[in-house]
This record gives sequence, C-alpha cells and structure tokens, in this order.
Amino acid sequence: MNFKASGSLIVVSNRLPFVLKYNEESGSFDRKSSAGGLVTAVAPVVAQCGGIWIGWSGLYMEELATTKLEIPESDPADKTPTAGIKSKQIVAVNVDKEIFQQYYNGCCNGTFWPLFHSMSDRAIFSAESWEAYVQVNQEFAESTLSALRRLNETPESDANIPLVWIHDYHLMMAASTIRQKAEEENLRCKIGFFLHIPFPSWDIFRLFPRDDEVLQGMLGCDMIGFHIVDYCLNFIDCCQRRLGCRVDRSAMLVEHGGRCVRVRPLPIGIPFDRFVQLAKDAPQVLTATNQKLILGVDRLDYTKGLVHRLRAFERLLEKHPEYKEKVALLQIAVPSRTDVKEYQELKEDLDQLVGRINGRFTTPNWSPIRDSAVALVTPLRDGMNLVAKEFVACQIKEPGVLILSPFAGAGEMMHEALSVNPYELDDAAEVLHRALSMPKDEREVRMSHLRKRERTYDVDYWMKSFLKEMGSLTVEDGDEVLPTTMTPLTMDDFEGILSKYVGNEMKLALLLDYDGTLAPICPHPDLAVIPPEAKRVLERLANMSDVYVAVVSGRSVENVKNMVGINNITYAGNHGLEILHPDGTKFVHPMPLSFEEKVRTLLKELQEELCHDGAWVENKGAVLTFHYRDAPQNIRPQLISRATELMKKNGFIAGRGHCIVEAKPPVHWNKGRASIYILRTSFGVDWHERVRIIYAGDDVTDEDAIQALKGMAVTFRVTPSHTVRTLADRRLPSTDSVLMMLKWVERHLSKRKPRHNSLSRNTPPGKQILTLVETDTDKK
Repeated sequence: MNFKASGSLIVVSNRLPFVLKYNEESGSFDRKSSAGGLVTAVAPVVAQCGGIWIGWSGLYMEELATTKLEIPESDPADKTPTAGIKSKQIVAVNVDKEIFQQYYNGCCNGTFWPLFHSMSDRAIFSAESWEAYVQVNQEFAESTLSALRRLNETPESDANIPLVWIHDYHLMMAASTIRQKAEEENLRCKIGFFLHIPFPSWDIFRLFPRDDEVLQGMLGCDMIGFHIVDYCLNFIDCCQRRLGCRVDRSAMLVEHGGRCVRVRPLPIGIPFDRFVQLAKDAPQVLTATNQKLILGVDRLDYTKGLVHRLRAFERLLEKHPEYKEKVALLQIAVPSRTDVKEYQELKEDLDQLVGRINGRFTTPNWSPIRDSAVALVTPLRDGMNLVAKEFVACQIKEPGVLILSPFAGAGEMMHEALSVNPYELDDAAEVLHRALSMPKDEREVRMSHLRKRERTYDVDYWMKSFLKEMGSLTVEDGDEVLPTTMTPLTMDDFEGILSKYVGNEMKLALLLDYDGTLAPICPHPDLAVIPPEAKRVLERLANMSDVYVAVVSGRSVENVKNMVGINNITYAGNHGLEILHPDGTKFVHPMPLSFEEKVRTLLKELQEELCHDGAWVENKGAVLTFHYRDAPQNIRPQLISRATELMKKNGFIAGRGHCIVEAKPPVHWNKGRASIYILRTSFGVDWHERVRIIYAGDDVTDEDAIQALKGMAVTFRVTPSHTVRTLADRRLPSTDSVLMMLKWVERHLSKRKPRHNSLSRNTPPGKQILTLVETDTDKK
C-alpha cells in the first residue's frame, strides 16, 4: 500500500469487518476476519490512520440483555487485513431483532435488492419495512455522529478533516442525517458513499414509493461512487427527473441543497497478488482427467442466472453431442438466505434441473454436472462480480477462457472475455462451444490482457481512487485531486428546461412567491426587500404584452404590493385569501362569522404566552404568523409545539414555514386554489389551452400551487435544503437563480415578432369565477 489517508477515516457498513462468536468456555467473544474485497482494501487503511469502523455486531438487543458485548483484540498470530484494528476503533450498532428483520430481510433484501437488480416483479413494497429501514439508518447515523464528536475534540487542519465513508444499499438514508446534524453542531467532516450493487434506470427506480427520499439521503454526501459509468448516469438521471436537480452529465455532477455532489465511477478490484499466491499454494483437488471443466462460483441467488446457465449447458450437449464424456460443468452455489421461501424454491428448481440433465446425458463413466465449482460468469444482473476477476488472477498455468455476461459490471471493462447474453440459450451454447474449442494462442493473448488490467486496477487502486476523489489522500507518487464544482447557473441552463414549453406563440403567466423567491429570506419581514435588478427585470416583463405577472404571497395583499411596488400586475396575499387585480378589482375569500373574534383571542394568547426570547406574532388580518427565527435553538421545539397547540385549540389550521408557524382560517383555500382562480379570471375557463405557466415558490405553502398546476405548468421549488420533498419539476438553489430564470424569460420573449394582442391580460373577474366562489361559499 503506497499511500495513506490524510485525516481519520470512519467506515460505516452494515457489518463489522469481522464476525463475533461467543465462546462458552472463556465467557467472551472471539473474532474472525470477514472475507471480501471491502475488508481487504479498507481495513488496513482504518488501522493505519487510527480510524473507526461502525457496523452491526451480528447480535440483537435481546441477546445483549444477558450477554455483555466487549469487542476483543485480534489474536497476536492473526495475519488477516483486520488484525491491525484495535477494539477501541470499533463501534458496534445493536438493533432490536424484529426491527432488524424488517429492515434487513424486508426493505434491504425484499425491496432494494430485486429493484436495484432490475427485477421489479420480485420487489415487495411495505410501509412497515421502510419505517424500520429509516429507523436503523438513524441508529447508524447517531453512532457516526458520536464518533465524529470524539474526533472533533482534537482539532485537525483543513487537509485532515475526518472522512465518513458509507457503504451500500443498506445505509442510503444515513448521510443526510449525518450532514444535517453535523452542520448544526459544527462538526467538520467529509461524507462519501459507495454502492456495491447496480443503480437502476429511472423507469425502474421510480417504482419505489419513497424514491425521492432515497435520492436525497444519498445526496447528503460530498461524493457518491458506483462501479461503472452506466450506474452513475442512471443516478444522475433520477436526480434530475425526480428531484428536479441541476446536473452536469459530462462532469458527473449534481447540484442539490446548495452543494455540488460529485458522482464517480470507481470499479472495485481484487487483491490480485493474494489470489495469485493462493493459486500457487492450492493443492490439486480434482484428479487428472481428459475432461474439460467449465468452472464457476456463485451465491445461490436469483440474480446470478443459475437456471439459465444450466439450460445453456443442456443446450450445448443437445447441439454438440461430441462433448459427451469430454466436458463437465462444475457448479458451486453457496447457500444464501436459506430462511427465505424464494431462495428455497430456487434451490429446489436447480436440484430438479441438475437431476434432469444428468438423467438425460449420463453414461456409466461420466456425469455431465458435478457438485463442485462454477466459473461460467453469467448473472442476469450484477453490480460488478468479483468471481470473474478472481478467476483471471488464478490463471497461472494453462490459460482458461472467461465467459462473462454483459449484465455484470465487470462486463464493462473485461473486454477480452467472451460476452454472452444469459437469456439467449442458443447463443450461450455456441459461446460455450467457442470457448471449449479456442486455440491456445488466442486463449493466451486474451488472458494476458485480462491479467494485466486486473493487476493494475486492483483493490488498492480502488481504495486510492476513492480517497483521491474525496481529497483525503496523502499521495507519494502524484498530486492530490481537487474537488470539482459545476459552473455557475446561467440563462443558458434554462434553455433546455423552458424553451420548448414556452415556445413563440402563446402568452406566458408568471406566478411567483415573494419571500425566498423574489426577495431573500431575512430575520424580519420588513427587511426582505426585492433586489433592484430583480425588480427592474420584473417591471420590464410586466410591460410585455405576452406576459402576465402575479405575485402570490403569504403576506397581506397590501403589504406584498408595497414591497414589490410594481403596477400592472396581480397581487395575492395571505396565501390567496385576498387577490388584487391590476384594474383595482379585489377578491376576498368569505370567512366564517366567528372568525374575527377567534383571531383576536388567538393573537392575545400567543402574545401573552409565547412572545419572549425574540419570538413574536405578525397580524396579517386573515392570517396570524408566529415567528421564532430569533429565539434560541434549545427552546424552539417547545415554542413550535405550544403555538401549534393554541392554533388548533382555537379552530385554526397550523402550518409550518421558514422559522414560522402560521394560523390559517379553516377554509378550503390555498395558493393552489388561488392560482387556478387567477388564471381563470385573467384567461377564461379554457386558460390551460391559451397560456403557458411558470410557477416558482420556496415554501411548503407553495406545494399546494405546485400540486394544483402539476402537468399544466413548469414549476420550480426554491430551496437550499437537501432534505425537502417537493412535487416541483425543478429545484432552484436561491433567489439569484430565480432572477436568472426571469432574465431568460425576458431574453426569450424579446426575440418574438410583434403581433396583435387579442386577449387582455387585465380581464376582470367574470361570471364563471363568481359562480366558482359562490359554490365554495355554499359548501360552507
């Protein structure tokens, strides 16, 4: 290992790097190093930099009630990769058995495993298992934060910031929690993630009901690694299409929550030299024979294509009877999840298929399939498949031939292998025939190239590549790779989003929130002033014949009009309860008769009980807003809880916003209903056929409008948060990006040729609208 990590490394994995087994004689636990590339590559780095490994102990809370868990030190004679990790470097996560079963067998292996392997028909979607998944991820996040607090007690330089490395589909929600709390507590860290299985395409991934939460959980990281470029592009595509993130596919970047997240292909390797030595030291297991062996090793899993492989071998014997008594298929299928019915049925199917093939072709001195090993690597879907790489490393004498499915990640780089589609039985049989009859010189040249590549890009190279991408590598033979960021947002970014939709013929309606959209969020509402440049652009747009502008705000209608200060546009206040049209006509939503008295009562209770330590109440007439932005962090939860309780007690609807709780009247009216009203008022009942619409807002109240206009407008959610859920088509990180969007609209519409304006933008409310309001009133 010719490199070392700068700073401490915290590895967060579903399992510890070794297995703990209770020793009845000693009354303590013994530890045995786990196999696999992850442990081989990462454990020595954790040991060398004094890092921490966080993982499930393998024990349930019920077991620990009677047995005290003390992590043992390694045996002095231990030469495995985990030998250098001290017990103090281990953090064991312990979980209740029922919760863990729902998390592991339910969500991880019942949902994510088949879904991410593009086998959605096998996926089971359960709300209970998802809740368990989130809960266990929270447990891992809390353990990670405890480790970070410990490391942050000793200040480190900017070059030695602790690195948190989260692994695999078991822990896709942990990063967002770690980041959020680390930022709140000012804990310095960098967060990376690596997925060891495929990441599916958008049409598959979107089947998961909480797909947006999974994406946002992963985007809590600074860098996300996948095996191959295809998985990276699938992930980036999902971020853009589901979350509305700004992305750069060529640079593999995703902008989310005000940060730029790097997405990188980091194909994992194997400890090549170790396998070479194992091959040299291995005793001969099979007796000398003239038979050729087709080799392969797999876990007993439906993704590995074992049934298809056996049928392909059967087809080979049917089409090429000359191989009888000359070829044998050696199959090892390591038992997996034997308590799951689906895997039990798979084993029964394989047993029956083996029996059938042997029954058809067996001769007195030859059985075509033996219970030994398999080297035909033909999974239906696989993240990488290290068996293919291990087979190559072990070819130290007579070179063999690697047959590899293109649906394994390894198929993307092991080009000298013979590629075979496991679903095509006839083709697979012919590829087997070609491999069995391949001349030695061709076998040698193919295997030579394969071995050279795997020796170069081994597991140490993978580890080094990850550390370089994270900027956490002290390099002895090269320069540190600096973080990559996206270019600043420009008007051209909106060309692909809006150009085709806005077009060159139809009018455009701009419906915009005020606070956090046109004007930055400020400590006090009076300080939230629209920037001069944004105001000038908005004024010019308001004077264009093809543009209609409405500002839809939570402020009172008079207040928002004064703050914007532009004539000839529509203003909607109190989330649309009051609407002021450019011609002076005004709509006010009817209120219950007892409403005014309830407003006075609630205002008095809030002022007397909660207006302290910087908290205060804003009276907007139809709406009361309780502000707690200036209140200390430690008392905010109590203020929020009590304000909500008082609002509900007095018959109001309590809604959360940016450091506020709003008391809204109990009427079925919101920004969504108000937006539809404004559009019908100005463009008629067939407005959706006569006007293009852009809506932009930053708050949860804007989601009502985003939902109401879904499919009939292009919608933007303005948010720097990496955990906000939204139905918007796109996300924008700040008010500056809203300004950039407005500039694009101005530029685009300025290119239009002048034409006759047949529809007035200032049409006053008509009969249709009055009928709608009367109907709503009647319902009350």
